[in-house]
Amino acid sequence: MKKVDLSVVIPIYNEEENLPILYERLKKVLEGLDKSYEIIFVNDGSTDKSWEIIKELSQKDPHVVGVNFRKNFGQTAAMSAGFETARGEIIITMDGDLQNDPEDIPKLLQVLDQGYDIVSGWRKDRKDAFISRTLPSKIANWLISRVTGVYLHDYGCSLKAYRAEVAKNLDFYGEMHRFLPALSKAIGAKVTEIPVKHHPRIYGKSKYGISRTFKVLLDLILVKFLLDYRTKPLRVLGGSGAVLLFLGALTLSYLVVVKIVGGQDIGNRPLLIFGTLFFLSGIQLISTGIVAELITRTYYESQGKRPYIIREIIRDNKLEIVNRGVVEEKSH
Repeated sequence: MKKVDLSVVIPIYNEEENLPILYERLKKVLEGLDKSYEIIFVNDGSTDKSWEIIKELSQKDPHVVGVNFRKNFGQTAAMSAGFETARGEIIITMDGDLQNDPEDIPKLLQVLDQGYDIVSGWRKDRKDAFISRTLPSKIANWLISRVTGVYLHDYGCSLKAYRAEVAKNLDFYGEMHRFLPALSKAIGAKVTEIPVKHHPRIYGKSKYGISRTFKVLLDLILVKFLLDYRTKPLRVLGGSGAVLLFLGALTLSYLVVVKIVGGQDIGNRPLLIFGTLFFLSGIQLISTGIVAELITRTYYESQGKRPYIIREIIRDNKLEIVNRGVVEEKSH
């Protein structure tokens, strides 16, 4: 494949109103960089006209590459497909909702040239609801930084710059795209962070809610395992395991206080049985989760499989139909 200097990867899910505006803003910035570039829109199973718009953009501009999923596989899969498709020596990732500003791209590249492998954006003046979005994000970022040892203010910011040799060597599944700076620690990448602009959403609606916080906590346990405990069984199966473990620990702690402080007999209490059952069940579910996660990674990596299916790719004004690994090229 013909190499380019810069690839911009943008996952898209129902952003039909934002796409034309984003394209024009991106093109203006990228044309002023004096670098060869491509803009890769990964349509993650949109149900609106996003894919039709991407095809139109590709027809009028050979810099635009479209990747279309058969269904919604999630932002992590879209990022991974974008990395695999990218031909650039440097890969920029950003959201398609106009909240990231393309004008920050030159700043990311400037810092990357200082010897870094990943430059992450920091939405210092974030334009989201404080209670439902900003506060949970701050707590999660604090926790992720301390658990992984990679200290960033804003893991959730999609605006990042990667050297291709780093991005293409990162294996990630599920919903782990936000942990890429931490996962890069395993391959010795040099990571830094700079403040970037953040705009309020104008069109469409956010695809994330406060429920994402619990998923982040579960993924964080996996990241810690992948970074530091790859050979030790310590992983969370899901929220059920964490809830049972918490309930069991809380119940047993209460009984210990009753026994030591109150001097009461707890041996015949049904609460002791339930507390022990919850505690052991939680541990069992977490341990099972570790085994399941390793099996999943082995399944994908040993067979060269990917956790998504691409229907078609538009590149250089040509439509590439992907059918069971065979690419058929057609003009459109």
